Amino acid sequence: MKRWKFVTKAWNWLGSDFFRESTMPAKAAKKLMARSDPDPYVIVDFVFDRGLLSISINNIGARPAFAVRVRFSHKLMGCAGAVDVSSLALFRALEFLPGGKNIGTILDTSVSYFRSKQPVEITTDISYRDSRGNKFSNSIRHNLEIYRDIAYAPPPADTQ
Repeated sequence: MKRWKFVTKAWNWLGSDFFRESTMPAKAAKKLMARSDPDPYVIVDFVFDRGLLSISINNIGARPAFAVRVRFSHKLMGCAGAVDVSSLALFRALEFLPGGKNIGTILDTSVSYFRSKQPVEITTDISYRDSRGNKFSNSIRHNLEIYRDIAYAPPPADTQ
């Protein structure tokens, strides 16, 4: 609510023809413009699609995110236990993620993932910067157990 009052007050200040004539200090105008343009907001999501588990890094904000790093609470072995998916460069060295975009990778089939007794409660720690160098971070807890019993139809076999 406090932020809304600030934006409303500043908007009224800018909306007046009298104050539009550069009587607003440049520093205050710059701060107002920075607040009116939302920051990047990066999340990590585990996606279940017809028996396939994948991991997606999403910037749900409007501005780009830089130096995106993702740490997992557990080692995630995918592709039938052959690949350490959690150590891919995608999670260690993603330098640019535009606003509204995502990038991801396949983790494993759900049958293989659960059969190999992989962790089901996973926390992702995400850190990134905006174009001004401001640092952001957040943690998200995931429970993959919810995908264990979901029914799905395998894709139709190719008849050719």
